[in-house]
Amino acid sequence: MLPFALVLALATPAVHADTTPIECDNCAEWNQPHAPFRLIGNSYYVGVDGLSSVLIVGKQGHVLIDGALPQSAERIAANIRTLGFRVEDVKWIVNSHAHYDHAGGIAALQRLSGAQVAASVLGAATLRAGTADDADPQHGYGDAMRFPPVAKVRELRDGEVLALGELRITAHYTPGHTSGGDTWTWRSCEGKVCRNLVYADSLTPVSAPGFRYTADGGARIAQFRRSIATVRALPCDVLISAHPGLSNLFDKQQARDRRGKKNALIDPNACRAYADDAEARLGKRIAEERAQAPADR
Repeated sequence: MLPFALVLALATPAVHADTTPIECDNCAEWNQPHAPFRLIGNSYYVGVDGLSSVLIVGKQGHVLIDGALPQSAERIAANIRTLGFRVEDVKWIVNSHAHYDHAGGIAALQRLSGAQVAASVLGAATLRAGTADDADPQHGYGDAMRFPPVAKVRELRDGEVLALGELRITAHYTPGHTSGGDTWTWRSCEGKVCRNLVYADSLTPVSAPGFRYTADGGARIAQFRRSIATVRALPCDVLISAHPGLSNLFDKQQARDRRGKKNALIDPNACRAYADDAEARLGKRIAEERAQAPADR
């Protein structure tokens, strides 16, 4: 007869620290389930309702972009399985930026799949640390920025192409929202028609209290604007933003799948509009900081 403690252990599902839920004001809303769906060709949305994750399917394995929250990992894995694919066939996981709401689930997804993880040099360092780095505008939130750290992260240069069989996905360094953000581009085909897909990093000037984008003489602002210009200039037929609402992804999906507008996801102006919105948000933030500066002296 097995000891009672061993019987209990065998009967109880394993609980992993890398899926311990993170609590935040928006986390429960962001983590609502969303049914997976095809974007274009071999590319699928597998994320949750407020946090994107994309699966790119290949004959020699799959690429997954972003892992949302720790508590999102099982939902992303379930979405992959619902589509008929194996989580174990995910060979690479890449990240837009290393905040808990986009990187929090990566450690669990890496464990479930055995995949390698890749990010920019600074993004990789932050993934390994499991918290926002000193240069991150949200670093001032302290322990609230922690997420499960990720082991064995490959560092990618700006413009580097990650290859997996016939798949090719390109990293575009887009710091600003964080110091190590990446935007990802690739092509997916349906028959002889191929489209340029863009998974755009967040470009919003969000920060902890006390942080100033204008504090360093304009260097950070110039870097942020270069990132915005990078996204604006990308070949872009289908845009997926790290938060799907910022690219109206689900509205476009419903127009295609429920109202019969078969090309509703295709918008060659989407990246320009996304960049224009980011430029307006940054301009507003700069104006606010400059207006507050005399009162703070």
